[in-house]
Amino acid sequence: MKQIYLDHAATSPMHPEVAEVFSQALGTVYGNPSSIHGTGRVARKALDEARRIFAGSINANDPEIVFTSGGTEADNFAIFGTAAKKAGKHIITSTIEHHAVLHACEKLESEGYDVTYLPVDENGSVRAEDVKNALRDDTILVTIMLGNNEVGTVQPIAEIGELLKDTDVVFHTDAVQAYGVLPIDVEALHVDLLSVSAHKLNGPKGIGFLYQRKGTQLAPLLYGGEQERKRRAGTENVPAIMAFAKAVQISLETMDQKQTAYQGYKEIFKNILGEEGVEFKENGTNQMPHVLNLSLPGIEIESFLVNLDLAGISASSGSACTAGSIDPSHVLVAMYGERAEELRNSIRFSFGIGLSEEQITEAAQKTAQISKRLALK
Repeated sequence: MKQIYLDHAATSPMHPEVAEVFSQALGTVYGNPSSIHGTGRVARKALDEARRIFAGSINANDPEIVFTSGGTEADNFAIFGTAAKKAGKHIITSTIEHHAVLHACEKLESEGYDVTYLPVDENGSVRAEDVKNALRDDTILVTIMLGNNEVGTVQPIAEIGELLKDTDVVFHTDAVQAYGVLPIDVEALHVDLLSVSAHKLNGPKGIGFLYQRKGTQLAPLLYGGEQERKRRAGTENVPAIMAFAKAVQISLETMDQKQTAYQGYKEIFKNILGEEGVEFKENGTNQMPHVLNLSLPGIEIESFLVNLDLAGISASSGSACTAGSIDPSHVLVAMYGERAEELRNSIRFSFGIGLSEEQITEAAQKTAQISKRLALK
């Protein structure tokens, strides 16, 4: 039985062309980009070309791209780096952020910072008006994610950015889940900092970047060499960066095609559940095309996921970064409250490369069968 992988929001398989670039680079581009000899210059050229691709993908300038080990480091760099540079002790975020943001904010709270956690509506959306109302004279940072990793809701980042663009408040967005799926223009969004990770868009794990708008001051997290214009010490992971750049090129070239396919997968999935008489509710609105989060009344998520896995379907109950946790999804708690049934019966299906309409049909049919069987118990 071949597994149908529907957990691309957790991580994605490396694209074959990306894997080829990665493999070749491991054996051939081994120089230190900071070295002045020919071997080092080959690595530096590869690094510069990748930086150009990343900058172009979000309408930024090459020097505004800082390589990191992934989304978590990029988020931490944005938050702690801003806090160390700005005078003021107030930060605004939301209750549905990734834990890389929430736990960083909690750490700052323990050091005397005041953090406002904005609520979301039942669709999982932050209100720009709430951001405006939460602003204070000592606010230094607003950090709101672009697209939620659990329910897929796209946040009003451009609207919030418009509110903040003429202020001294730094605006950061975690775009890890949205990058490569949605078009992103940092000028249109008016963001100062933006976090990205490669493994969400068929690149290697352990590599990402932070967009840092020119003039936005950050204190470094790491101390050592003078790499990345003294912003991020440590020899750059050139093979991973080259592979990441290839993944970005493929994502940009296929974005429209992917969006159409994933929206089609959603409709197939929901139509089959409806035809099978399965009651369900979709969590969230204005979603990214690859995320489908469904509440299925009458089931318990743990046993449901086990049965799906036995049937050859990989899905999840939310963020993979909290795997094994018995706590309910903080995103669903924020949307529905601590006693809501959705906390116990919601499942996330997320789409990516390697899928077909036939596989989605099979997965939806098996989901319907399991749902009806478990609901009878």
